[in-house]
Amino acid sequence: MEFEKRNIIEFLNIALQTTIGEGCGDQMSSVKKLPDSFNGLKVQASVGKGRATSIPWISFLGYGQQTSNGIYPVLLYYRNQNILIVAFGVSATNPPSELWNIQGLKTLNQYFAEHNITLKGTEKNYNSSFVYSDFQVPVKNGSLEEKMFKIDEVFESLSDLCKKYKKRFEVMGNLEQDMVVSEGKNSFNVNTVVECVNQTGLLYEDRLIQRYVYSMMTKPFVILSGLAGSGKTQLALTFAKTLVEDEKKQLCVVSVGADWTNREPLLGYPNALKEDSYVKPENGVLDLLIECNKKGNESKPYFLILDEMNLSYVERYFADFLSAMESHEKIPLWKVEDDNVPMNISLPKNLFIVGTINVDETTYMFSPKVLDRASVIEFKVSEDDMNTFLESAPTVNIRKVAGSASKMSADFVRIASNTVDISTEANGVLKKFFAQLKTVNAEFGYRTATEIGRFITLSKDVLGLENAIDAAIVQKLLPKLHGSRKKIVPVLNELWKICGAENGLDTQESSSVPQGIKYPLTADKVLRMYNCAIDNGFTSFAEA
Repeated sequence: MEFEKRNIIEFLNIALQTTIGEGCGDQMSSVKKLPDSFNGLKVQASVGKGRATSIPWISFLGYGQQTSNGIYPVLLYYRNQNILIVAFGVSATNPPSELWNIQGLKTLNQYFAEHNITLKGTEKNYNSSFVYSDFQVPVKNGSLEEKMFKIDEVFESLSDLCKKYKKRFEVMGNLEQDMVVSEGKNSFNVNTVVECVNQTGLLYEDRLIQRYVYSMMTKPFVILSGLAGSGKTQLALTFAKTLVEDEKKQLCVVSVGADWTNREPLLGYPNALKEDSYVKPENGVLDLLIECNKKGNESKPYFLILDEMNLSYVERYFADFLSAMESHEKIPLWKVEDDNVPMNISLPKNLFIVGTINVDETTYMFSPKVLDRASVIEFKVSEDDMNTFLESAPTVNIRKVAGSASKMSADFVRIASNTVDISTEANGVLKKFFAQLKTVNAEFGYRTATEIGRFITLSKDVLGLENAIDAAIVQKLLPKLHGSRKKIVPVLNELWKICGAENGLDTQESSSVPQGIKYPLTADKVLRMYNCAIDNGFTSFAEA
């Protein structure tokens, strides 16, 4: 169903039913029922996430853009001023990957200054966007006076802006898949993946999804750590299902057993009782490896997801994989020439391995050998996240996006496989971290430094340089850090200062990171590890 004039009226009525700062569960559900397309653009709307916002909005997205990291036509309703603005939207959460080329238009900042309107708090979020047209919203006794509202002019202005937007990007609509792509639709775009994940009903911060994707492209071994039920496996599954064309051949999900003591559960073994016979594991891991090694499959991504990877000692059952990742040598299987099972098998560049871990009394901790070979991404559930979940009760449907980004998969493999000119922009801060980590024998080697540089190079245009450095540090440097209070607290105090804090941790009264700190992800983890060390006398990345 196509977006129409009456939908703007419906949206304003829904917005007027909510009160700033209060819950908006029912109204949020109503907003999500608005038509999802307009002239080939994807429609998204919100009156708030968990809590009612001061600026309800409707965005019209194309060219792989998203509201948190893009540019797009948008209707912004400033409820305190009763003004509806048709705007060239510029995302507030993250810098957009594209720029508008606009002449003669005022920014929202300039517009409100000229009208002597002072904005507060989140009302300033869109101030770098540009005003295309503005309209008064007539409200009486908390309700919209529809007869007084210039809906025809609003709709005409919106339609005109969307036409210019489409002409700017030469957007090609693909509404059957509920996606909008550009003429370069086969080029990998991380924001398209974010859109796909968001369509499933799963609740993640966009930046978490972006970090995961860029980590996979940096090195095809990623560990997802955190609270049980926080969505680790679901993200891994959704990303894989989005990219693959044939799930049965390109995706293998394995639940790690608590009794795995060798490689047999993953690679199988020669049958000692039957000559020239090899027993494949029933979970399909060896079949996946054989398939992704076949000639002609080099450009297809294959995903191996190891669920609850640390239920057994990883260094035992995964030893062959860990060795082959760095040596690039083939893993020997047996000494028989056979059409079904080769004598040895390699880990090709189109194989991506994801491990999920929970940290509790039933699991084993990873050794530095494992942590050094992976990016570790931590999943947390904040109070706001839980409020949003409880109030909106989203329905999750991963199959909705199955194969929706498969046309980009070859380019994803290409980027993940190719070498890049390593960024040196983080060298200064890496030297500082190295010096401090070395004091507790937790320093990093050449491989880690190289992978950090690669991650920053790939992600900085989307995440921003400082955010990319921040993510790289918390994913690659902090996971190996652990120790007693006496040993670790002085180091954590210095790392805290490197993150941009004015004072030491011993003066930190709040359990939250101060606003404006340079590396907030790293600072948050350092603060939690510090508090754990003070309370328990010991701390580690996994338990803080």
